[in-house]
Amino acid sequence: MTKNLSVNRKPGPFRLLGVMLYDIMLLVSVLMVAAALAVAFNGGEAIGANNPFFFIYLIGVAFVFYGWFWTHGGQTLGMRAWRIYLISGNNTGISWQQAFLRFVVGIFSWLPLGLGYWWLWLSPDKLSWHDIASGSYLIYSPKQNTSK
Repeated sequence: MTKNLSVNRKPGPFRLLGVMLYDIMLLVSVLMVAAALAVAFNGGEAIGANNPFFFIYLIGVAFVFYGWFWTHGGQTLGMRAWRIYLISGNNTGISWQQAFLRFVVGIFSWLPLGLGYWWLWLSPDKLSWHDIASGSYLIYSPKQNTSK
């Protein structure tokens, strides 16, 4: 997988941070709508803070949000704005199984002070933990100069 991975096509840290911030804003709005739907189906009553089903529901909504974008075009809206694509090791789109692995390992990548993300700059292949686990990686597609 890493033989055809050009380091020059890897997105830089500020570009990745921009994607994360953009997508987190979108995800928060999606989670707010999902929470409002859950409250509406709960008869308008607040859902308890210790309710594990609500937490699992919100994690599921987040997975569907990312998974759908990743498996349908390889880009979330933030990735599209920053011209970053998620592709599989064989230069194709990713499957739902890869999206699930990427999502779950991505969550665990944050736990040890973000070490799974810092791994991008620590590893020789320039891949994060969720890249390695899912067999996928991010590439940057610079804007093509069409003027002649």
